Amino acid sequence: MKIAIGSDEVGFDLKNIIVEFLKNQVEIPVDVIDFGVYDMLPADYPDVAVKVAEAIAANECERGILICGTGIGMAITANKVPGVRAAQVSDSYQAERARMSNNAQVMTMGALTTGREVAKGLVRTWLKSEFQEGRSTRKVNKINAVDEKYHSNRETKNSSNACL
Repeated sequence: MKIAIGSDEVGFDLKNIIVEFLKNQVEIPVDVIDFGVYDMLPADYPDVAVKVAEAIAANECERGILICGTGIGMAITANKVPGVRAAQVSDSYQAERARMSNNAQVMTMGALTTGREVAKGLVRTWLKSEFQEGRSTRKVNKINAVDEKYHSNRETKNSSNACL
């Protein structure tokens, strides 16, 4: 499994911990592609989130992990890329359900809100979880339809005067 990972400078240390964890764990073989940042210099998280999300959307990587202060900004940004479902997680149940119920390809975490051992556990849970299909398929298909509607009709949507 190819995993894209990225952070801003706030998530830099936790990202490096997760990269080492992924490389050294033996339960699920992974290739990790690091999309930065590569130092502690200030960086805008949307720039990194877009790189990771685009790698997911292009099927260059199967899953992605994004880390900033809270994980929220990364999730919001990644979800703007068509075809990407990103979920901010802070506990193991959320990590599991992000995959099993929502088929989220991207997991986001907060470096300021998540301890390193908790983060490793969240990644482990998320990696082991697979989309359960069944009842969730209908819901994920509806999410995909909303994505398609608003991304394919962006020009029409932007020119609409319905609320003016």
